[in-house]
Amino acid sequence: MRTLIVVFTIAALAGCGLDTATTAATGAATKKQELEEGKKTLEQVQQKIGQVMEQAQQRAEKNEER
Repeated sequence: MRTLIVVFTIAALAGCGLDTATTAATGAATKKQELEEGKKTLEQVQQKIGQVMEQAQQRAEKNEER
């Protein structure tokens, strides 16, 4: 009887650890995805800034020619 209680206790504790590990893994995967999306957004913003800077330079050159 005592052995049975110990076995159930160990099984219950192992289940709690598994749940915690699963939750942590899911959270880490979510954070990784958010980080990757943030990097993509940063790259897009940098490209747009580059385009705007290039357009501003072209306008300045045209105004100097006049």
